[in-house]
Amino acid sequence: MLKIIRCNDIQNLDLLKRPTDDVSGVVAGIIADVRQNGDKAVIAYAEKFDGAKLDSVEVPRGEIGRAFDACKESDPRLIAILEEAAANIHDFHRRQVVNSFVVNEKNGVVTGQKVLPLARVGIYVPGGTASYPSSVLMNCIPAKIAGCGEIVMTTPPSPGGTVSPVILAAAKVAGVDRIFMAGGAVGVAALAFGTESVPRVDKIAGPGNRYVAEAKRQVFGSVDIDMIAGPSEILIVADKTCGPKFVAADMLSQTEHDKLASAILITDSEELADAVAAEVETQLETLPRREIARKSIDNYGAAIIVDSIEAAIDLSNEIAPEHLEICVDNPFDYLDRVTNAGSVFLGKYCPEALGDYFSGTNHTLPTGGTARFFSPLSVEDFVKRTQFTYYTRDALERVADKVAYFAETEGLGAHARSVTIRN
Repeated sequence: MLKIIRCNDIQNLDLLKRPTDDVSGVVAGIIADVRQNGDKAVIAYAEKFDGAKLDSVEVPRGEIGRAFDACKESDPRLIAILEEAAANIHDFHRRQVVNSFVVNEKNGVVTGQKVLPLARVGIYVPGGTASYPSSVLMNCIPAKIAGCGEIVMTTPPSPGGTVSPVILAAAKVAGVDRIFMAGGAVGVAALAFGTESVPRVDKIAGPGNRYVAEAKRQVFGSVDIDMIAGPSEILIVADKTCGPKFVAADMLSQTEHDKLASAILITDSEELADAVAAEVETQLETLPRREIARKSIDNYGAAIIVDSIEAAIDLSNEIAPEHLEICVDNPFDYLDRVTNAGSVFLGKYCPEALGDYFSGTNHTLPTGGTARFFSPLSVEDFVKRTQFTYYTRDALERVADKVAYFAETEGLGAHARSVTIRN
């Protein structure tokens, strides 16, 4: 049952604290095994964890095209939707491109910055209880726009030793170059360090379970990562004018992901809180994944009653949710007040699912309060920056004594000499 709480701060909200199992030792062992044994380890883990007997870890290139053609024949509507969603994602993310620049200053000084795409990136796509072609689009298209030289994807195999045709079709739409069958920490390790078949990448992006999150944590430094994501979250700010059916449906949309997912309503209406709690119970009964959603609602769901919508936004900023919905008549009146949220959905007719699939905004988002300092996945995640400086002899002579003095105050005489020796 959805908890109803009167609260103006998050100091004592236990529902925000998820239990964490320490899987670091298991993950470290898997990473070490993959580093040492390469494809042999990947194949062995595929049989152990996925029940798949693999002869090769790579999906043949021709299989990707065949899967796309088969999906287009069996479900042409899905392929059309995938392509339209991909176009929306491309249109949104192309505006994030950052250009190089040069500053031509007077007196013989030139500075600037080069923006360079990463040479090879790895995308992890979850498998298991559900198949997520949307994650393929969201993670691959920004990398493609950034101009990355090669996009490599890993995903768990089915027991039959194949990858879902829909995942392969989405990879075709997104422009993935190569696909490998390696799940969980195994896939992350293979991307981070390479095997005989899997090429080593410069960065790994994509969501996953706690084993994936821990593996990304452990390989960071040897390779870059996008973020360490936790269970999904939704926070809805709504007033009495919002229909409880809408709010309940949106809360449940995230709880079906994971029993550790959180769904929170913050409202200034006790009547709405009571109605949403009742509606959640009604809608839960019809969900295909109701057992997962039930545990999520019971343990990490709540309706919090505050004094005003302004107070609701302030409390939301403290929580820093992954997804924030502002379900009021004039949502733009409150947008400037929002400082901490992964992705914001405005108005009563903008469910979070639009962002998951179709609007074009990215659904790879910071969780666990990290929206205070992390951002949604973007094109900028797939580039690096190199800066440059040029001084003429005259330009150096004009500032040499200043630079040398600065260096000497830090006790770095060799730095100072490297400047003065040129005079």
